Amino acid sequence: MTSPATRWHRHPNGGGWVQNTAQVADTAYVGPAALVYGRARVYDRAWVSGQARFYCQARVSGRAWVYGHARFYGRARVYDRAWVSGQARVSSRARVFGPR
Repeated sequence: MTSPATRWHRHPNGGGWVQNTAQVADTAYVGPAALVYGRARVYDRAWVSGQARFYCQARVSGRAWVYGHARFYGRARVYDRAWVSGQARVSSRARVFGPR
């Protein structure tokens, strides 16, 4: 038997996998191959797509995009209109933001 914390569901906007411990707004997009898990949060109209992984206590908000093979974890934050892509690794207490 699996605990509720280890269960996953498909996000209705994009079809990506979201662990039950994570929170993703209905207005956000999680692409079909992306994962959001742990205590990660995806707010507003943010996008997590491609093979991106978003986990631990990371947060994305505004109209920010995390895509490609990017990894966001720890207490990292991405917001406004920032884009993080490719093989990027953003962790710890890093902040990435774009123009408002």
